Amino acid sequence: MADEASDDKTEEPTGKRLGDARTEGNIPQTMEAKAMMSLVLAAIMLGFLAPDMAHNIKAVITPYIEQVHLMEVGPDGLGELLLHLSLGVLQSMIIPFALVIFLGVVASLAQTKGFLWVPKKIAPDFKKLNPLEGYKRIFSVNQLMELGKQLIKLTVLGLLLGWVLWGSIGEIENLANLELMAILEYISDKIFWMVLVTLMMVTLLAVGDYLFQRWRWMEKMKMTKQEVKDEHKQAEGDPQVKAKIKSLRFQRARKRMMAAVPKADVVITNPTHYAVALKYDLDAMSAPILVAKGTDLVAKRIRDLADEHDVPIVENPPVARALFAAVELDQEIPPEHYKAVAEIIGYVMRLKGKLAQ
Repeated sequence: MADEASDDKTEEPTGKRLGDARTEGNIPQTMEAKAMMSLVLAAIMLGFLAPDMAHNIKAVITPYIEQVHLMEVGPDGLGELLLHLSLGVLQSMIIPFALVIFLGVVASLAQTKGFLWVPKKIAPDFKKLNPLEGYKRIFSVNQLMELGKQLIKLTVLGLLLGWVLWGSIGEIENLANLELMAILEYISDKIFWMVLVTLMMVTLLAVGDYLFQRWRWMEKMKMTKQEVKDEHKQAEGDPQVKAKIKSLRFQRARKRMMAAVPKADVVITNPTHYAVALKYDLDAMSAPILVAKGTDLVAKRIRDLADEHDVPIVENPPVARALFAAVELDQEIPPEHYKAVAEIIGYVMRLKGKLAQ
């Protein structure tokens, strides 16, 4: 069933789906990329700090080497010596190590494209206390794949570092005959090559692993056709709901339009297929306003309302059709229709004047 569901996901993920996944903390991540970025940044920083570190370590070790004949040989003296040496070396390296930790955080932020706050990820999850669930996580396919990958990586790294050191076994045996600075220079040179080889391998692994993890993540993010449709409906609105809203708005607009017919000054008809109602106030309006219009049954309803409220009805098919096509509700008639409408309104006013007499 899971395979069938996966086979149905043929559509590329939408921007909304990817954004929602990021909000939930579901992003493609790889430990190899974090390790690579941390190692690169740490190597750069240590490259700048190495001379000072070497100088500080030399300052710590030199007095003990120069005065070795004055030191007590015994458990207590040896323990004190190791303690002083360890504290001195640690003090010299604490700042670089702090920088390495800081750069690891920077590398993690770079991979997530900024700080990502996901409360769900840090909220207590009591399911994780379930031993059965814990065993499932430990022995899951993903964890076994990750374990195999780490073992292969360590094996390859060990072989590469062994290759770097293999040709130097004789030189390492003769280090005891060199001065302290020469020993430190030799060690720093070997460390440089070991770090370089490690960086090259980790970079290749990081690039390959990131591309694989992103491809795998994008495959998981794919959507079914129905999911795409549902998301589109959610974003744009359900077509049925939109049609219902449009219908309600149309009904309200028609109701307001019909309420304006009794207040109109004239209704111009086709005579049966078109009807437009105009209102004109000489003192308040620069041009007549179309307050109602319609065809067929709506036109008939406009005529009936005009009859009921004694609104004059004038049959003029060309003007009725032209106004219906050119003018929207509650808009003034355009200048090209002024003359024809003025004649009709003038006729209506004269008619009202005769009726008043």
